[in-house]
Amino acid sequence: MEIILKEKPKSPIIIQGFPGIGMVGAIAAEFLIQHLETKLVGKIIVDKTPPLVAVHEGRLIEPYSIYYNKKYNLLIIHSIVATPGSEWQIADSIVALANELKAAQIISLEGIGSSDGKNTSKTFYYCNSARLEKVLQKANIESLKEGIIMGQTSALLSKADITPISCIFAETHTNLPDSKAAAELIKALDVILDLKIDYKPLLKIAAQFEEKFRGIMVQSEKAKDLQSKKQMSYVG
Repeated sequence: MEIILKEKPKSPIIIQGFPGIGMVGAIAAEFLIQHLETKLVGKIIVDKTPPLVAVHEGRLIEPYSIYYNKKYNLLIIHSIVATPGSEWQIADSIVALANELKAAQIISLEGIGSSDGKNTSKTFYYCNSARLEKVLQKANIESLKEGIIMGQTSALLSKADITPISCIFAETHTNLPDSKAAAELIKALDVILDLKIDYKPLLKIAAQFEEKFRGIMVQSEKAKDLQSKKQMSYVG
């Protein structure tokens, strides 16, 4: 596990958007990267994951990339693939990075399943700081009272016991990429951080975002299957 960072901003807000249910966190992070003035400043190399990158519109997209926005002092950690088995190590790396940069806070963007059958998406929060909770409550986000959190966000919550951390969850009704739920995360972030960013374009280009991530997911699975077959042929 290695973090390569070309710039080290002081006391940034770290935003994490990783694949999960509905790819909600990853889509929201991608939207922030594209609609704020950001630049690529680093990446995370995870040893246990297969060597895999994606090329989209002539741009190289690595599994774990780090972008920086100077205006709002945001460090956005973005991932396009899930890495089962590496969640604890990645969480350790993010917490270490937050400590090194004296991060103001960590915000994790995530999807949460809904079974009410309604075609709406509520947002919920969980945080470990009374100060952050007051801000979240002003944004009219409901506190998550009951629920099971899994994956990268779960590991990060367990590890970040000192750094202020808040998780914002958007309800999603599908395991497929859900841009509408991601738009709810952007809407909440806009209020919390006063980003002055309009979430409505995300709704308009929902199909484009969903197709992009669906394509990356399919190609990722094909690459993993191919690598697995190669390894089996070596053994055989």
